[in-house]
Amino acid sequence: MAVATQRPHAKEHLPRRRSVSQICPPPRRPMTLAEVYPGGENERLGVVRESMLQNHLINKPELGKPRRSCYTLPGYDFNYGLYLHGTDGGVPEAIGHWNTIKPRAPSAKDRGRDYKTMNRRAIQEGYVTAHEQNLYRQLKDIRLNDNDERRFKKTPPKVPPDMTYGRPARPSTPLFDLLQHKYQEIWMEQQRATIRAQKEEKKQKKRKGKVYETYTCLLRKFQPPMKTEQLWRMPHFQKVGPHLCTFPDQDARKKALEVFHSEMPVRCGPLATGIYTAA
Repeated sequence: MAVATQRPHAKEHLPRRRSVSQICPPPRRPMTLAEVYPGGENERLGVVRESMLQNHLINKPELGKPRRSCYTLPGYDFNYGLYLHGTDGGVPEAIGHWNTIKPRAPSAKDRGRDYKTMNRRAIQEGYVTAHEQNLYRQLKDIRLNDNDERRFKKTPPKVPPDMTYGRPARPSTPLFDLLQHKYQEIWMEQQRATIRAQKEEKKQKKRKGKVYETYTCLLRKFQPPMKTEQLWRMPHFQKVGPHLCTFPDQDARKKALEVFHSEMPVRCGPLATGIYTAA
């Protein structure tokens, strides 16, 4: 009885990944004499030199192909840029370890002179003049202490462990609120509340019964008093009384004069006997 033998599955060929040079190929290299074929765009008759194919003024573009570069470039195994030979382990060492450099103690030259101490000790020992103090500083050169705050320290300051450097991030834009016009609704609600408050305030003023008049309203109602000027009379007629009186009695005459004086501001004419005008 024949036993069916099962053949092993062939190894599945995965799609080959394209390299960066295939996705973004480098510019085409200058044409060589071996690539020139009869009938081509760059065919030359007579003496042909390599420099003719590297001159962009006479080099013709090929049909259906990108333009070639007329500059000689290094090979494909050439790396552009500055190559640094890493001696610190590279990126894996930097990620896995935190290699810090311990600060060195500053030298006496970097610390600077302590002039306050030198001046004080020079005076205590009796050196007062400028020349004596200069000689004393050359003899006893006192430098600042490491813990002195007058010297700029190169060591980094002590900061809290949870401190974040840089500028704070800008808060995210509320896109949902913008799309729903939420800010417009909030503004409209505020305006409605303001209008309701103004109406309630007006109602309360009306309930109190007080009407506030402005200065313009008072001036509109005010009637300036008119000076009563007597008609001119000759001196020898001033003490002579009237010969004719058309009023029935003295009270009627006073009432008529009061009405006349009250209408003087709104009537035309020098004697206020003309037509009425608007107040």
